[in-house]
Amino acid sequence: MYLKISFFTLLFLCVLSLHAQNPIVANQGLNDPHIHIFNDTAYVYASHDKSIENKEFIMEDWWVWSSPDLVNWTKRSVLNPKDTYIGKDFLRCWATDAAYSDGKYYFYFSEGNEQTGVVVGDSPVGPWEDVLGGPLLSSELTPTHEYDMAVFEDNGEHYIIFGVWDYYIAKLNYDMVSLAEKPKKIVINNPRGPYNPDGNNKKMPTDDKPFMHKYNGKYYLSWGCFYAMSENLYGPYDYKDSVIKEESFDEGYDAPTWPNGFLQGRHGSFFEWHNQWYYIYCDISQTGNRYFRDSFISYIHYKENGEMATIRVDGIGVGNYDAKGIIEAEDYFKSDNIVKVENTKGGFSIEPTEDISSVVYPNIKNLKHSSTLELEVIANQAVQLEVRENDAQGMLLFICDVPKNEIYTFQKRSFATKNLKENQSLCFVFKDIKPESFKLNRFKFKN
Repeated sequence: MYLKISFFTLLFLCVLSLHAQNPIVANQGLNDPHIHIFNDTAYVYASHDKSIENKEFIMEDWWVWSSPDLVNWTKRSVLNPKDTYIGKDFLRCWATDAAYSDGKYYFYFSEGNEQTGVVVGDSPVGPWEDVLGGPLLSSELTPTHEYDMAVFEDNGEHYIIFGVWDYYIAKLNYDMVSLAEKPKKIVINNPRGPYNPDGNNKKMPTDDKPFMHKYNGKYYLSWGCFYAMSENLYGPYDYKDSVIKEESFDEGYDAPTWPNGFLQGRHGSFFEWHNQWYYIYCDISQTGNRYFRDSFISYIHYKENGEMATIRVDGIGVGNYDAKGIIEAEDYFKSDNIVKVENTKGGFSIEPTEDISSVVYPNIKNLKHSSTLELEVIANQAVQLEVRENDAQGMLLFICDVPKNEIYTFQKRSFATKNLKENQSLCFVFKDIKPESFKLNRFKFKN
């Protein structure tokens, strides 16, 4: 035991860096992940399964990792239960979340499946101080269990959502460490969950680990990969769907699953960065052990009716690409003046909205021997597409002069490439485009 703890301490002191796709940090036991963007950097606040040898949940501390690009991750800090009101070694350091307000950062943590505490720091990675000396949410507060919280900001106000089976919400005071109101139960119409596939399990209708996010004026209450929507923060919410389905999985990522199937245990969060949305969630397909979980990230795309499309679960992940395969245009890392639109093929395309629009695809591998770029487009006007290195101001590599479509469907257009390296970040820059006149569905490189 002493040697293992010393090893993890050594890793922390050396500021361990890992390069990964999915899992984002392999073989580390990082799970129950919530990502927040602070100062244009992604921070994941997470629980930590101790060992691949675990026969039960053994979680001795909480972690913070950071990344500039969702690909390269660095371990930044560890919160030990001894440094909280718990005050001793503890094996049930369950799910976490974080928030920023008025110059301070707040790291919320679960005391097993009973209570929620909070520590405060001057940076996203601490050092942390337990200013309450006791729980923020105590075990007798509501009829549910006061753990697995999410903290949500809306119009400058912060709210905490928590519970299992039934969820409760309460506004936080401006100090972020006390409640401004009595928690209110959230009503969900016709919920489903990993234990309730047909809607008949009234005792376990949802799951633990709720999360809240907002998109295009609508509120999304999720529990793992299941979600419901509402026009109002406090609800009621209407159940919609799961973002994971059987067709989600790439080969090698569909097994093993939890006792209740692949929809169970998908704890995580939804977040936005650079005009792109993501879902980070737990997975055990690579570890084979439900008590030693990894974290995966997938792109999220929203349909015109506000519902979320089915995600892809694979090893490529986000923020990096393989030139040997097809790259979906909507799976960009960064964009300016670009919108995603549903298309007639059942997926999504991107559409420039201004005279100068751009989209970035970083970390494209296996490019060196590519001689041709094939675009799948609808062009209601002739379009000039510049391919630049890194960003819209980067070195011009080559130009694609896309002709006007002869028919009203996607057509493949091929262009000679220049100046490509083996691994490169590319930016597509669209110029002099009228609104709704051009759509890019996907692209690929050919030798």
